Amino acid sequence: MARPMRKNAVLKLGGVGALAVLLLGGGLQLASAGENTGSTAAQTVNCPTVRDKLPAVPASAAAGVERELANLDEEIARQNERLAKQAANPQGGANFINNAILGPLKSKRVAVLDRIEINFNRAGAQRPNLDALATCGLNAPGVASALNSSVKAGNAATGGNNTTAAAQTVNCPTPQIPAVPAQAAANVQAELANLDKQISEANARLAQQAANPQGGANFINNAILGPLEDKRKAALDRIEIAFNRVGAQRPNLDNFAACGLNSPRAHRRPGG
Repeated sequence: MARPMRKNAVLKLGGVGALAVLLLGGGLQLASAGENTGSTAAQTVNCPTVRDKLPAVPASAAAGVERELANLDEEIARQNERLAKQAANPQGGANFINNAILGPLKSKRVAVLDRIEINFNRAGAQRPNLDALATCGLNAPGVASALNSSVKAGNAATGGNNTTAAAQTVNCPTPQIPAVPAQAAANVQAELANLDKQISEANARLAQQAANPQGGANFINNAILGPLEDKRKAALDRIEIAFNRVGAQRPNLDNFAACGLNSPRAHRRPGG
């Protein structure tokens, strides 16, 4: 009698980057170590990016716009976590994802996009129409979501002398995760989403710092990078624990906690 074939499910998870740089490398593979199991890869939300669709952002609106772009990315991370749980433990009927995930996500994006438009208005600039960017679909299983933190700005926030007032962004190492047991896949994906969210939050704070500097020379290290490292340590530790709980060897991810900074991308404005 032929021996049963072992099947390895592959879960590809892309992480976020800072603006133009992918920080949690797209294409990170989480392979199921389970035997005779089908694919446990989760779908991810497919939302239009907003940063690259914006007109020139007034300097006085930059911090508010960055904060809302981070909110959009954080909401994508939350819904990807829900999709991961849905893949691991399906519930509801055929329309569950549309009704419980994509529908509410659109409503939240409408509100955030409206706040971005209001930031333009408050700065005395023409209000952009971002309504068409609210609706999201689904990627195929294993395809990473496009994030605002991983695309270049079409027109960055502008300061004086026709130069852009670009903010620094965090530069975090890509966690190198070994084959993930199928039983741990949902938890691991949830923690990767947490890492994405932490980077988005840190980038939003850096944008605020660029628009309204505060503290001394060590403010960014003490108030942003230090706390970010602590949060990443906790998330990476939870990934390690997810391996332990299913009887797999615990990986050592300690070296992926500390982050640095990317340089601001200051460019001359056309005609400047």
